[in-house]
Amino acid sequence: MRTRSTVIYFSPADRPVPDLISTWMNGKAYPLIHVRDRVDAVAVAIRSPPLLIVVDADAAGAEGLALCQTLKGDPYTAIVPVAFLSGRHAADRVRDWFAAGADEVITPLFEPAEQRSRLDVLLLRTERNVAVHPSTLLPGTTEIDREFRRRMDRGEEFAVCYADLDHFKEFNDRYSYHDGDRVIFIVSRILRDVVKGMCPADGFVGHIGGDDFILILSMNRVSEVCAEIIGVFDNLIPLQYNAQDRRAGYFFGKDRRGQLHRVPLMTLSIGIVTNEHRVFTHPGQISELATEIKTYAKTLPGSVFVVDRRRGGVDGQATP
Repeated sequence: MRTRSTVIYFSPADRPVPDLISTWMNGKAYPLIHVRDRVDAVAVAIRSPPLLIVVDADAAGAEGLALCQTLKGDPYTAIVPVAFLSGRHAADRVRDWFAAGADEVITPLFEPAEQRSRLDVLLLRTERNVAVHPSTLLPGTTEIDREFRRRMDRGEEFAVCYADLDHFKEFNDRYSYHDGDRVIFIVSRILRDVVKGMCPADGFVGHIGGDDFILILSMNRVSEVCAEIIGVFDNLIPLQYNAQDRRAGYFFGKDRRGQLHRVPLMTLSIGIVTNEHRVFTHPGQISELATEIKTYAKTLPGSVFVVDRRRGGVDGQATP
C-alpha cells in the first residue's frame, strides 16, 4: 500500500522521464511513479495522496488540465501540489495552467538549478501548509510531535500544557457552530499572544483540533504564563455570550436524557506535565500523561491549571 511518500509523474507519452525530474529525484528517499492515464492518476491521489504530481504539460495537453482541475476540485486531493513541466514558455499556456489550479509551472524561463529549487520549495511550502490547523493557522499534530522530538533530542527540560475548554459543546449547541468557531479562534489568539509575548524565544503553541491546544514552555515560566492565559480568557470569553447569559453566569441546556440543567459559562482547564523528574522517550508518552492531567483539571471548578509532579503526585493550582 502506498503512503504519502511518492512523487507522481503524469505523462501519456512512453518517453523517458525528463532529466530534470530524474536529477531532482536523485538521492531522495521516496519513489517516482510514472502514471499515463488520468483516471489512474486521480485514483492514486485519492487512495494515498502523493507528495507531488508533476504533469508533462507538452504531452498531456488537455488531459493535464483536466487532471489538475479534478484534483483541485476535490477537498481531499486539493492539498496535493501540482506542477506543470513544459519544454517551452508560452504566456497563454502558463495562464491556462494556473487557471486550472497549478501550484507551480516549470519552463525554460528558469535555469535547471532554479527549476529544481522551485520543486524543493513547493514541497516545503506544501508540508508547512498541511502541518497547520486550517481554522487557527497554528501548528497541528504533526508539528507538535516534531517539537516534542526536537526538545527531547536536545535534552531540554520543558513543560507541556494541554489546554481544553469546558462547556464548549453546550455553547455550540445554544449558539451556533459559527459562534463556536469564533471562540476557538479567540482562544488561539489568546494562547499565541500570551506565549509569544512572555516566551518569545522558546514558547510554542499548537492546535490539536476542536477546543484542544498544546503549549510547550520553559520550566520557569509555566505558572505565570498559565495564570496570564486564564486571566485573559476569563475576561474575554464571557463577552461571547448574550447579555442575559452573561449576567446570569449560566444558561439552561439539556443533558443527554433531555433534562434541563444549568450550564456555566465556559472555563479553561490546563493539564501540565514536565520532564523535570522523568524522561520522555516518545511523544506518545507526553500525550498520554498530558491527557490524564487535563482530564483531572476538568473535574475542578472554574478555570485552572494543574501541574503533575512526579515526586509529589498531582499538585492542583487554581488561578488567583
